[in-house]
Amino acid sequence: MSVVTPSRRFNSELVSLLDHEVKVRTVSGKEYRGILLGFDINSKDLVLGNAKDSSGTEYPRVFIFSNVLSEIITQTPPIDMEALARILEEKFPKMIRYFPEARTITVMEKIRVTDEGVFGSGPIAEKVRKIFEEFVGKGG
Repeated sequence: MSVVTPSRRFNSELVSLLDHEVKVRTVSGKEYRGILLGFDINSKDLVLGNAKDSSGTEYPRVFIFSNVLSEIITQTPPIDMEALARILEEKFPKMIRYFPEARTITVMEKIRVTDEGVFGSGPIAEKVRKIFEEFVGKGG
C-alpha cells in the first residue's frame, strides 16, 4: 500500500473541489464565490468562473494569485471515495483499484469512478452507476 504524503493529500483535496462552487477570501478580506475552474498545483494560484464578489458584482473569470489567497471554503462535502471503493470491492471482489491521489476508482480496469460520476458503458457500468448514485444520495 502506498503512503500518501500530506502535500499529495492537500493537492488531492484541492482537486476534489474542481468544478464545484467555492468561496475564496483574500488576505485583504475580499470574498468571491464561484466555480473553481483550475489552479496551479505548484503556486496554488487559482481561477474561478461565474464568480460574484461580496457586493454582488459578477465576473466571468477571477484569477486569484496565491500571494493574496487567504482561504478556500466549500459547503459541499467531498465524496468519501475510499468508502465507496470498499463498497464496490464487496460487489466486485478483486476487481477494484483505488487511486487516492487522483480520487479515482477503477472497476475491472474499464470503468472509472470519480467525484464527477461513473465513466464507462455496459451492464457493469450501469450497476456501478447505481451503487454510486445510492452512495452519493446517502451523503457519502
